[in-house]
Amino acid sequence: MESASAIIDARISELRDWRGKTLAKVREIIHQADPEIVEEWKWVKPTSPGTAVFSHGGIVCTGETYKNAIKMTFAKGAALKDPSRLFNSSLEGNVRRAIDIHEGDKVDEAALKDLIRAAVALNLKGKTKPKPQRKPKLTPRRASSKRR
Repeated sequence: MESASAIIDARISELRDWRGKTLAKVREIIHQADPEIVEEWKWVKPTSPGTAVFSHGGIVCTGETYKNAIKMTFAKGAALKDPSRLFNSSLEGNVRRAIDIHEGDKVDEAALKDLIRAAVALNLKGKTKPKPQRKPKLTPRRASSKRR
């Protein structure tokens, strides 16, 4: 079975236009922002070849390719601060937010790295703390009715 990274490499190669170059650049930025990112290939269907997924402690973002755009969908984007206003798609949802990159668009690498790092931090928040263990309930001891 082919690795997800190899499948993403193949997808970039087969695009042969600005979309392949843009997806490769976005992928590079993601790895620069977080070297521990794990690449996955998910949601393969008869009508779709699948989607590149970048994870660390959960899904950080996806890298989808369309005819006129590369779409980076952040799984928990609505919970992230976006001072540079990178999010320009899926703004009405309560959970996800996306960035559509079109031919000729310049990617703000520093802002995108900040957004990726914030998404990773959100995924990891609370995962490093051990869950408190419940204390066993103490039942009162009954005095024995028999005397010695």
